[in-house]
Amino acid sequence: MLEHILMFTLGLVALTIGAELMVRGAARLALTFGISPLVVGLTIVAFGTSAPEMAVSAGAALSGSGDLAIGNVVGSNIANVLLILGLSALIVPLAVNEQIIRQEIPIMIGASLLFLVLALDGNIGRGEGALLFALVIVYTVFLVTQSRRASKAAEAEFAEEMPDTTSAWDAHWSVQALLVLGGLGLLILGADWLVDSAVAVARAFGVSDLVIGLTVVAVGTSMPEIATSLVAAFRGQRDIAVGNVVGSNIFNIFACMGFAGLIADGGIMVSETARNFDLWVMLAVAFACLPILFTGREIARWEGGVFLGYYAAYTLYLILAATQHATLPAFSTAMLSYVLPLTVITLIVSFVHSNIKAGPPAA
Repeated sequence: MLEHILMFTLGLVALTIGAELMVRGAARLALTFGISPLVVGLTIVAFGTSAPEMAVSAGAALSGSGDLAIGNVVGSNIANVLLILGLSALIVPLAVNEQIIRQEIPIMIGASLLFLVLALDGNIGRGEGALLFALVIVYTVFLVTQSRRASKAAEAEFAEEMPDTTSAWDAHWSVQALLVLGGLGLLILGADWLVDSAVAVARAFGVSDLVIGLTVVAVGTSMPEIATSLVAAFRGQRDIAVGNVVGSNIFNIFACMGFAGLIADGGIMVSETARNFDLWVMLAVAFACLPILFTGREIARWEGGVFLGYYAAYTLYLILAATQHATLPAFSTAMLSYVLPLTVITLIVSFVHSNIKAGPPAA
């Protein structure tokens, strides 16, 4: 037990240091190459923190565990928005870049919708995997090209997010790249230690493998995103914090599912449960970002609390459904009849209030 507790602690330390290194390296790379922190968060950081999901999905695809491959991506995307953005917003309200609202959120919604449509026949084959993987290449090239064209304007825009640009030791791009790679390695290693030790401790206390899989392992593959976004929020680099989450969701669908579909023998089978529930929840969570971001173009602390509350409710629902608990019908009724309508009404009131406060547009 002491060994597992020590491993858990070392995992947290590795995640913290790794996130700090990756955020610093990514931010400095953005400045060096004239690319905005938002694009770095959407590409380098997002792809790096999605490495555990890609490894798990690829391994599951090769071993024929379609449910694990699908569940890993879907569960991580839900956790990324509800858990990570919720926690980050509680630290500091997250001002959201206009590009996120205008371009990246619609792309995330489109990717989620495409994933759902491709999965409705119960299989993600090689052709569909190739389509998804090709889209991540197109998306990345598009983002970098777009950012380089606007590099001069972006330089002034994100200069405030780079408070520590006078130090000499990490001024060269090769050192910055090493910081990113070293941070990524520590993130993956820390997440692995954290998940293994948490599973062992949970089993020692008699927690079932099912509950462990629904909670510890699902959150474990998102630990790099959690650590990176929290560190970025603490350091005031909000574009990286938000871009990491949105970019990771896009990469999880295009890159992780695309690669898994390409290498899976006979494609990846999508269970009826995933088609009827989990994929729809993922799509709903992607859509949920729109009203949150339009209410003042920021994720306020109370809205972060709402996200966290929904993630707790979703996890509780999964556990109740898996164990066929007697309280499941009452819990479902409460969510559908009271909590969801109340949240919608609150968002509408907040949206109207923010527009009234802003006043009419200038002539």
